[in-house]
This record gives sequence, structure tokens and C-alpha cells, in this order.
Amino acid sequence: MSAMTPEDFEKLQALLASRAGYRLSRERLSLAEHRLGPVARREGFETVSAMLHALWSRPVASLGWAVIESLLNPETWFNRDRAPFQTLAQDLLPALVKARGDRKIHIWSAGCSMGQEAYSIAMAAAETGADFDLHATDLNQRAVEKARSGLYTTFEIQRGLSAASMLRWFEQTEDQWRARPDLRQTMTFAAANLLDEPADDRRFDIVFCRNVLGEMAPAQRARALDVLEQRLVDDGCLFLGQDERVESDTVAFRAVTGRPGLYVKTPSTLSRAA
Repeated sequence: MSAMTPEDFEKLQALLASRAGYRLSRERLSLAEHRLGPVARREGFETVSAMLHALWSRPVASLGWAVIESLLNPETWFNRDRAPFQTLAQDLLPALVKARGDRKIHIWSAGCSMGQEAYSIAMAAAETGADFDLHATDLNQRAVEKARSGLYTTFEIQRGLSAASMLRWFEQTEDQWRARPDLRQTMTFAAANLLDEPADDRRFDIVFCRNVLGEMAPAQRARALDVLEQRLVDDGCLFLGQDERVESDTVAFRAVTGRPGLYVKTPSTLSRAA
């Protein structure tokens, strides 16, 4: 396999930043080549360099997105960090059920990857008895297709799930495990770019957007936070990754003390909306 040139890598950086908002550091050059190899073979190219040359000389949207998707970080597992799901089940949902009365609770998993986080949210919500629906989106079409299928290998299903939860919410099918219909019927999945204008005016009571913003360039991260603010109801809650931060107190969200990763809208945001 011929090596990727510095010019190729610079163009990849620009492509990923402009389309998805993500930064691709030079330390990840070898990783990029490793991930692009299968894409090149799938698309009928002998080398990564040949595929990139074709993309730069005659841009094709489908090939461009295939390249982008391969470079996004798909790492995820069930109940990742655990604390957010405990907060959701023990504190937020009981309070929201009381506040909303008979209205269904609307939840969004933004950047759901291959679905483990979305199913973790749905399991936590279902076990409280709350009436809810969950909409899960990701930039990566292939990841969304896997999430929608609800199918996971034994390794994937055991990564973060207790045996009791696995048997309660999944059923074995040959050598894989599939989410049970009563769980899947509470969920919808779609490919969507967090940087795009929302396609509808749907708003959510709870938004999970964990481990998504950290690798974005600052301008794109600010844009994504604007979209999240638009989609969240005024008294809703936003979960970010535990290591992610909202950099300025002038933005739309403030951290909830004692709840790492949990944010609510700032008073200034609410007064502007009014």
C-alpha cells in the first residue's frame, strides 16, 4: 500500500473539518491510513493513495462520506461511565414524569454511534416505567444501520451490560444478541449531521451528546451547541461526556454542580428566548 502524502493528509483534514467539524491531528496519520485501507478495497481501488487521488480530482459525495465515516471514532459500549444513566433513572425521569403529567418524555441521543448508548438510555428509561420515546442520530450511516438492527456480538453485548440486563432486554439469535421488540419500539434511528439546520421543529426533554464535541474544532463545537440549545426544551437537561466542557459562561448551558457532564440552560438563554 503506497503511503499517504502530506498533501493528502492536509486535504483529509480540510474534508473532515468542513463536512463533520472534526479535527484530524497529524498523530493520527497512521490510524487514518489503517482505516482507509478497507474503504479503498471496498470501493475498488488498489491503494489508499489511488482512492484519494480519485476523490480530489473528481469529488463524489458518496465516496467522500465513506472516507469521513471511516475516520470517525466509533468507540462505544453499554452504560459507558454509568453515572449519567443512574442520574437519568433515579432523578431526572421521576421528576420529569411528575412535571409533564400525561405527556410522553422525548429523549434524543445525538451521536449515537453503533447504538449502545441509545439502548442504554432506553433500558434505563423503560425500567422506571416512564412513557418515553427516544430518537437517536449519528453522522455515520453504517453505524446507524447497525444501531437500528439492534444486533450485537457476544463481546459487544457483554461490554458494559450485566447478565440480568442482557437477558431482560436482549434475545439470542444464532451467535448474536438482538434488542427485544418492546425496547426497539420506543426508538427511532436516523443519519444526521449535528452541524446542519434541524430538519424539523422537534424539541426534546433530555439530550445525550456524550463524547461527540471533544474532537470538534472550536467554531464547529459552538455551532453544535447552538443546535443542541434549539432542540432542548427550556427546562430540559443536556448530558455531555464527563471530560467535555462548555468553555465559556456566555454560552447557552451551565454545568449542574455535583453532576459531572450534566448541563441546563443558562438564565440568559432563557431570557433571550422569552
